[in-house]
Amino acid sequence: MPRLRPALRATVRLQFRQGFTLDHAVEWVPYFARLGISHIYASPLLTATPGSTHGYDVLDCHHIDPTLGGEAALRRLAHTLHEHDMGLILDIVPNHMAVGGAGNIWWENLLAWGQNSPYAEFFDIVWDDPDPQLAGRVFLPFLDRPFEEALVAGALNLKHDRESGLFFIHHHDHRFPISTDHYSDLLKGMDLPHTLSAALTVMAERSTPDRDCAQTLKALSLWLNTAAGADVLTALTMRFTPAHQPGRDQLRHLIDRQHWVCAWWRTASELLNWRRFFDNTSLGAICVEREKVFTDTHHYVLSLLDEGIIDGLRIDHIDGLAAPAAYCRRLHQRMFPSEQSSSGPVPIHVEKILAPGENLPAEWDVDGTTGYDFMEQVSLLLHDANGKDVLDALWQDIRGDVPNTMEETERQARDEILHVLFPAECGRLTRLLHVSFAPLSCETTPSAIRTVLTALLRHFPRYRCYYADDLPMDHTADRAALSQAVAAARKEIPSFHHPLLQRMSALLTTPVETSPSPAVRRIQRAFEHLTAPLAAKSLEDTAFYRNVRLLSRNEVGSAPDTLALPVAAFHEACQKRHATHPHSLLATATHDHKRGEDSRMRIAVLSEVPEQWRALVTSWLEKHTPNHAPDRVDALMLYQSLLGAWPVQDHPDEEFGHRMADWLTKALREGKRHTSWLDPNESYETACQNYLAHFLDTSSPSDFQRDMTRFVRQIAPAAALNSLSQTLLRLTTPGVPDLYQGCELWDFSLVDPDNRRPVDFKKRIELLKVASDIDHAAATWPDGAIKLQLIARLLTFRAQHPNLFRDGSYHPVSLNTRHIVAFLRTLGNQRLLVLTPRHTHALAPDPATLALTQPPASFTLPVKYHGQWRSLLRERSLDIGSHPIWPFETGMVPLDCLVWET
Repeated sequence: MPRLRPALRATVRLQFRQGFTLDHAVEWVPYFARLGISHIYASPLLTATPGSTHGYDVLDCHHIDPTLGGEAALRRLAHTLHEHDMGLILDIVPNHMAVGGAGNIWWENLLAWGQNSPYAEFFDIVWDDPDPQLAGRVFLPFLDRPFEEALVAGALNLKHDRESGLFFIHHHDHRFPISTDHYSDLLKGMDLPHTLSAALTVMAERSTPDRDCAQTLKALSLWLNTAAGADVLTALTMRFTPAHQPGRDQLRHLIDRQHWVCAWWRTASELLNWRRFFDNTSLGAICVEREKVFTDTHHYVLSLLDEGIIDGLRIDHIDGLAAPAAYCRRLHQRMFPSEQSSSGPVPIHVEKILAPGENLPAEWDVDGTTGYDFMEQVSLLLHDANGKDVLDALWQDIRGDVPNTMEETERQARDEILHVLFPAECGRLTRLLHVSFAPLSCETTPSAIRTVLTALLRHFPRYRCYYADDLPMDHTADRAALSQAVAAARKEIPSFHHPLLQRMSALLTTPVETSPSPAVRRIQRAFEHLTAPLAAKSLEDTAFYRNVRLLSRNEVGSAPDTLALPVAAFHEACQKRHATHPHSLLATATHDHKRGEDSRMRIAVLSEVPEQWRALVTSWLEKHTPNHAPDRVDALMLYQSLLGAWPVQDHPDEEFGHRMADWLTKALREGKRHTSWLDPNESYETACQNYLAHFLDTSSPSDFQRDMTRFVRQIAPAAALNSLSQTLLRLTTPGVPDLYQGCELWDFSLVDPDNRRPVDFKKRIELLKVASDIDHAAATWPDGAIKLQLIARLLTFRAQHPNLFRDGSYHPVSLNTRHIVAFLRTLGNQRLLVLTPRHTHALAPDPATLALTQPPASFTLPVKYHGQWRSLLRERSLDIGSHPIWPFETGMVPLDCLVWET
């Protein structure tokens, strides 16, 4: 009888690798169980590039990474989870694989056999490239210098691999296989056994990777490992040595005949003829929409699911797939071939960035997103809209040539990134459109198409639309997004290009059920494969580091131009989630976040004290004005990041300085204003690092350190209440709370890799043993134990009453104060009243107890809520009647969860 899968109540996201293995996770399962977690939500576990820090660079879809302990360790973890009635959700990567180094046997087979490879259709390659040098070949921009320089420098060498039987051209960590078509010529004149020479001749003639070929390669490999074979290898090395001109000529001639072209890495963006993950050329996109590719990449994972080793899936970057709806349908069909085969619900969550007003497509039939949308909703709730004018004024004083709004900044970034990072992708789409439009008019030139296309891409408001999907869908939202982009583009292009814009729009919005031509389908896929990486690289990885009005709003999935929204908007979002995706994950921290959840909540307090912040920034800029770096924009970004991560009780130490220095380099390069990853400006970066080092010099504390320490301690109580509210809302609103590793305590981490640092679980276990109510925990709130106690109490209650949170309704409770958010979860006779604070700095929370020393006016609950209630967070009951009440007495932290007892 199959094991009944545990119901999904709460997840903990664990980042494996970097020394944290599956057996390490086994050790902490009892702690997670006691905390109230139902599922470990694991980062990718399949075999990845050696030394991978994240696992998204998958090399082999058929094995658990041996560096994590392999399948045996996975089974040990699953067994331990089962003993605690817990499950495992696995993060899978259907969009791409690692291709940048050695080890991907599919990719190497493709390079060796070209279009005859059985994996030729696994990767999204443009085999009909118009460049005659690239037609039918794969462009490999992995050389550390131009090809001729690499050849002369001896950086390209011919070697034989005994395991595969193949010859390779080696370049540092990369290796490029020599086509077996050339083995006969390669070894011609060498003293080979006659039968082996004959077999090589036949292999070259057939040029097919069949069983005969495999046997020939095995025989060749065995013979080359004999004494006679070793002599041949030595002779080959001499013939193809790059140490002298004849050898280089031979090597160049051999390389020129391959199914690939190797080139300098800087040429990737202009010449690449295969799809990659964003601008990362070490990750090649796979065509998972093809049935064979899906089967080969998912067979192993689905077998683990069918066996009950894993209990759910998290789909990475679903917008990278050509046909997400068709993918989800196929996944469902393979996971649940019959109703009887299921031993319980298997959740599927997708990593999806939703733009404002965008909904998860109903056709995907998934449980929900990984939680970026909730992160944005709670952020908008806890920022104070009253601070907008002052923060805007400060930004106006500082921004220089950076556009005023994030929308304008992103649009500017799109123009640059389209030109710098994605010219090959844009060029291919332009060519496809030109071929499609050419029969209509020879006057529709590539230049005109590119002008119109660029304007359309600049204004497209979401990650993508879904006309290229293989299933019929409701395209109402897609049509609206494209119409918005068309209307904006129309204003920027000459009027004589308007008909071309309309033809382009009509082509892009042709539904699959109306039988568009294969050419139109290719254009739609190329467009949708371009808009998603263009949006991500322009906003999250560029504009967020340029437009720095308030960094707490610059987070994945956010719309930073909107500073805050009223409580009613938050309630509306919760009700909508309850109605459409009640099992969606609720996250406030992820491996992709720009800063830790509590760092973000501290910076959010600046929206409550904008005048003080403006005065401090103005003072710092006047006192610490460098000669040329950082400029005022980068200085403002640095000040806020320091504020968010600054120690509350101690002073910055050496480790803090190293972390901030690493962050600063990444932030400056991501912003691409004075330096970048492609073209680092060492002079500017060094000057910025010196500026930071001056601030953090512990041998000579500066005015800046004293100012920052004093200000952080002033706002820290309000920031802590922000964080507790964020945590409480994640644990009680509709959805499944997701805890990012280590965030049981305060999380002041920076962007990755800082947010993937090792977690001290032993410390958390010891703190959890000391059970106390929230007010006692508040006495030592800077240590974070109060947050841990809040999480443990609420997750324990969720475990005891799962139906209330899974099926219970959500009712906003209106109060006559803007400082308390209240709502009710009900199911039958069960009622849970949640009360949590916001915008508390003006209410002067006590630095010792977090209690409000200037509480807002009392409020009255409607008659239907009058009666006896029991607190989950403290040992007390509360009789709520018709008289006005303030439910938090002197010394109480102003948040609570009350259970109906009447």
